[in-house]
Amino acid sequence: MEQGIIKLKREPKIISSYSVVGNKEHSGPLGELFDEYCQDDKFGKDSWEKSESEMQRRALCGAIKKSGLIDTELDVLLAGDLLNQCVGSNYSITNFDIPYLGLYGACSTCAEGLAIGACLYSGGIINSCGVMTSSHYCSSERQFRFPLEYGGQRTPTAQWTATGAGAFILGDEGRIKISEALFGKAIDKGISDVNNMGAAMAPAAIDTIKRYFLQSNHSPEDFDLIITGDLGYEGSEILKDLLLGYGVDIRKNHTDCGLMLFDRERQDVHAGASGCGCSAVVMSADIIPNLEKGVLKDVLFIGTGALMSPMSLYQGGTIPAVAHLVRLRSE
Repeated sequence: MEQGIIKLKREPKIISSYSVVGNKEHSGPLGELFDEYCQDDKFGKDSWEKSESEMQRRALCGAIKKSGLIDTELDVLLAGDLLNQCVGSNYSITNFDIPYLGLYGACSTCAEGLAIGACLYSGGIINSCGVMTSSHYCSSERQFRFPLEYGGQRTPTAQWTATGAGAFILGDEGRIKISEALFGKAIDKGISDVNNMGAAMAPAAIDTIKRYFLQSNHSPEDFDLIITGDLGYEGSEILKDLLLGYGVDIRKNHTDCGLMLFDRERQDVHAGASGCGCSAVVMSADIIPNLEKGVLKDVLFIGTGALMSPMSLYQGGTIPAVAHLVRLRSE
């Protein structure tokens, strides 16, 4: 460990990944890159929550099959989602024979899971693991905002929760290694608007990115890509502007998963995408394959999450956020 940055002595590889999305996501700019999609977003189930669990089940099945392993060869599964008590994950894994640790980091859960899995592997505690997360537009709207039948209007700063699930298998084989991790701090700048998640999460991303460059010997130019997920348009602009004040300029090589998943104008998603599944499916479908092909060689992935609950919002609480960082390198 060096000033908070965890330099992994035993570096895990990303053996495989698999992405499952809804129809709107499949209709976006990355549409044909996803492994699987469903036209009606129900995935053969009779509730949105069950649909989300089914997405996770399919994603994990696909990732395990791609890896050439079987479920009993995984030492642990790290999984989470946006629903209360992570029920999307809890129900999805009941037919798998894998020890399970549930995670809640909101939209940072993908990066959180990769970082924890990498640390467990580096410490020799495990030899392989699965990392999985999801979100569903309809289940998330019902829990955090309004049921779809309400027909509420969305503000310009609002983000569209992605319908998608992504799963990753970490182990000994593969061309992509996780070489560093930096866990985020809970940051609360007093934002209370549930329709402006980007503004709530940007300060956490600023803190983590600033700490990384202060503590490492790197500058933003050393990386092919610095990708956050999911700040959307509002949060990304705040991030870039305020980092400049600390002398960190990421404007040339920064993008955000929430800006990649949808066409903001054509698909009317306002500030972009969000949700646990957003960064997972973007990383699985686009970033991981480009690292495997050598198009990208060194990437910083910073997962950002808003750590509120419906009850805290009803009570007038503010929205703390967190941002976890992992460094992905192509061999």
